[in-house]
Amino acid sequence: MGLSATQAMAQDATAGEEAAEEVVAEDDVIVVTGIRASLRDAMNIKRNAQGVVDAISAEDIGKFPDTNLAESLQRITGVSIDRENGEGARVTVRGFGPEYNLVTLNGRQMPTSTLGDGASAPSSRSFDFGNLASEAVVAVEVYKTGRATVPSGGIGSSINIRTPRPLNNPGFSGSFAVKGVYDESENDDVSITPEVSGVISKTFAEDRIGIAVTGSYQKRKSGFNQFFSEFRDGYLGCGSGYENEWGAIPCDPGNDWRGNYNLQENRPDANTVYAVPQNGSYNVTNIDRERINGQAVLQAKLGDNVTATLDYTFSQNTVEAAQSSVGIWFNHVTTSSAWGDGPVADILFYSENFGGAPSDLSYSGSLTANRSINHSLGGNIEWEAPNGFTFTLDAHSSSAESKPTLPYGSNLSVGTAVFNVQTQTIDYTSYLPVISYTNATGTDGNDVAQRFATGNAFRNAYFKDEIDQVQLSGNYTPEADSFLQSLDFGVTYTNNRVQSAYGFIQNDTWGGLGTPADIPDDIFFPISVTDAFRGLEGVDNPNIIQSFYGFDVERMVDLLESQFGICSSPATGAAQPGTCLAVQDIDRRITEKTLAPYAEAAFSFDVGAGEAHLITGLRYEVTDVDSRALSLIPDGSAWVAANEFNLSYADARDFTRAKGSYDFWLPNIDFDIEPIQDVIFRASYSHTITRPTYDNLQGGLSLNPLFRVDGGDGNQGNPNLLPFKSENFDASVEWYYGNASYMSVGYFRKNVENYITVGGIQQFFEGVYQPYNGPRAAEARAALGGGAISNDDIRAYIIANYPETTSFNPVTGQTAILGVPGDPLLEFNISVPINSDQKATIDGWEFALQHNFWETGFGVILNYTIVNGDAEFDNTQPYRIPQFALVGLSDSANAVLFYDKGPFQARAAWNWRDDFLAGYSQNPTNPFYRDEYWQIDASASYEFDNGLTVFAEAINLTGENLKGYRRSENNTFFAYRGAPRYAAGVRFSF
Repeated sequence: MGLSATQAMAQDATAGEEAAEEVVAEDDVIVVTGIRASLRDAMNIKRNAQGVVDAISAEDIGKFPDTNLAESLQRITGVSIDRENGEGARVTVRGFGPEYNLVTLNGRQMPTSTLGDGASAPSSRSFDFGNLASEAVVAVEVYKTGRATVPSGGIGSSINIRTPRPLNNPGFSGSFAVKGVYDESENDDVSITPEVSGVISKTFAEDRIGIAVTGSYQKRKSGFNQFFSEFRDGYLGCGSGYENEWGAIPCDPGNDWRGNYNLQENRPDANTVYAVPQNGSYNVTNIDRERINGQAVLQAKLGDNVTATLDYTFSQNTVEAAQSSVGIWFNHVTTSSAWGDGPVADILFYSENFGGAPSDLSYSGSLTANRSINHSLGGNIEWEAPNGFTFTLDAHSSSAESKPTLPYGSNLSVGTAVFNVQTQTIDYTSYLPVISYTNATGTDGNDVAQRFATGNAFRNAYFKDEIDQVQLSGNYTPEADSFLQSLDFGVTYTNNRVQSAYGFIQNDTWGGLGTPADIPDDIFFPISVTDAFRGLEGVDNPNIIQSFYGFDVERMVDLLESQFGICSSPATGAAQPGTCLAVQDIDRRITEKTLAPYAEAAFSFDVGAGEAHLITGLRYEVTDVDSRALSLIPDGSAWVAANEFNLSYADARDFTRAKGSYDFWLPNIDFDIEPIQDVIFRASYSHTITRPTYDNLQGGLSLNPLFRVDGGDGNQGNPNLLPFKSENFDASVEWYYGNASYMSVGYFRKNVENYITVGGIQQFFEGVYQPYNGPRAAEARAALGGGAISNDDIRAYIIANYPETTSFNPVTGQTAILGVPGDPLLEFNISVPINSDQKATIDGWEFALQHNFWETGFGVILNYTIVNGDAEFDNTQPYRIPQFALVGLSDSANAVLFYDKGPFQARAAWNWRDDFLAGYSQNPTNPFYRDEYWQIDASASYEFDNGLTVFAEAINLTGENLKGYRRSENNTFFAYRGAPRYAAGVRFSF
């Protein structure tokens, strides 16, 4: 990560600092540190900025307002955050999610790295603020309007993180802090984990040479406990033509072969959309995180007019998560259910009776262990040339890399089961849906002596992003007052290289592997569901699964490998010899080279009694995309269990290559006027862009290794995609009526085009057949007669009569029916991203108030954001109807009450975000939403005369919970238990 800011960002920061100094001098008030100083500095950055800029400043060296940057940013008007494992990780600005916001460090574009969901090749451009500790940050600036001098890439915003520079802080100063963190989300006995940080800044040689070093170490333990349920959503009720969808409620009493027509209450009609659950589970996760950050900066004035800076930044974030789960799966045969009224029906409960063939109660264990490492080496030379010119040359080489730390890959999941379930039910009428079951005769789902090993999967992901960037910028400021205030110009060259690799091995032995006697009882340990989800409505229901037994995942893997070769002889994929690390058969590499010249002029003139400023700029961006991809090629298919179908792959594979390019002219105009003293009116117009995600640009084909009776699916990228483009309008009025007090009202409007949607193509592969629909299966159905013929019956007939077309695995005891010539070719529906002709408008209002109550020390910050869009998802439409909708749009608000006087300061902050559309799938078209959420954070500190400060803080003080849902708020998609996190410590500053 880098050192120097772009010319524009440096000017804005300097303007804020100078203004702060002026306010202090004029008012003859000495406020050096604390909350009020932080708010004053942030206010002055906003007041003196060009365009619409909001900021958060450090209260003192080594002391940012929150322990997490994302959690600080949510205090800014229009900014909301996404939490990961209970901690702020990514930001949404004015309804635009993390992918639409560009993050820079001291004006430099930073690489990003994450392994995503662990079950697919990583692809995100979004910046994870969890990788950076807040102790080494001076300020965070959010640019909400486009600027020619600001790097492109964020139609939501450009967020610049500023770190300390020793020559900006002459003398010798520093800060060291130690604190302990107590996180009540931890599932085991709650421990106190350490955090240590330090900052030292020193100048020498009459303040001509400076060194700054920052460092931090954080160790944190936490828990994340979640209910999860997937749905077959978007069905219409009886008489609609959706009656034959898998899992659809029975509609024909004359053909009630399942015997459950009369078991449905308030059956949805042809005009009512409903969803049936596919599964449900309780997931209990223990998380260990270790974060190490460090930065070293060397600055020197090489002459009176030349300043050189060299910097190096390092960050490492290691996260390990161990999850234990208990869950059920529905086969949608003999079901009973109850529904709310339309047009979108709530599901009240859904139940299934398995008769004489008990189903499985699924117990799984998973491990995720990944490490993200960031390096950045940069240099900067600034020359204050004669005649009002300043030239800056800035360059950096930075990398972000994420890879697994486990010998099993980035993520592994091992399944076990007891085949005991006579009936199973999910009751959705409470906040925490209630999963319950009854045991078949002679079985006990909670008896580990009856537990079978089942299927397993090992995923091995890798991601690396490298950016080399050179920026040459110039500034001309007339030495005498004139109409032209300044002229900025320059050019930026960015070379962004991305590699995303992925591989997996999988065994689909979901019907059981070996016998329960193969697993020793001492591998298991008890988990209380009622304790893991305590406090949630529904947990006290006597029917809920009270507890279950998790297991030692690593020991289980070693056991199953020694007995069944799950890694050395997997059904799908291949492992590196002697390991469970999957060979990375998918390897995607993208190179983006961007050249961006720009020019921007600032003018100042009088209008009546006030002074006005006009800034006009133009940035030209030309980008070349070169995409190469190594992908698997299917060469066969197999029907391995009743409802399980697998692909096999050829050994031969090669890189495919595709290229694309685009260019854009990005203008901006900013105008502000101070018609009366301390009242500023602003208006801005600009164009901005956001580039597509890496998976959309990659040139290779990825197929789902599992296919269904109706075919296979997959996806491939499109390097010719154009970026999202936004035409932006902003207007605001700001009244600065006190030293650190102001109020503002702003309106924004964004017209966005080049949205990316999903197109589709159908594709076949030589030698890959569909055994389910072939002549062998047809013969079996005819021989077995009409009525209810199960897939197990059909498989048994083919295995008995066509053994030469099957393959038996002696390790797993599983017989696969191979796809053979004569069967129809397997049809794949391949999703391809394309730029649609859809356009959308997002607009809204931002209200902000920051007020200090005279010299009492008390103050308040209030803000409210209204966000609207003209493309909403229509929940009443079934899944077959394509839709286009804007995701992430929601109103949000913040309220902060603080006290800062003398040695004591305290703050309480309330943050709220309304419910919103979090995303939707296409083909089928189904949405998911996030429920309304709020939380309260608080902090307090006391500073002694010797520079020693004691402090305490609380995050999510009231332990608020969060849930997501599908078309209906009752159809809970996930629900997790929130818990407060406390910290206390001491800081010594000098």
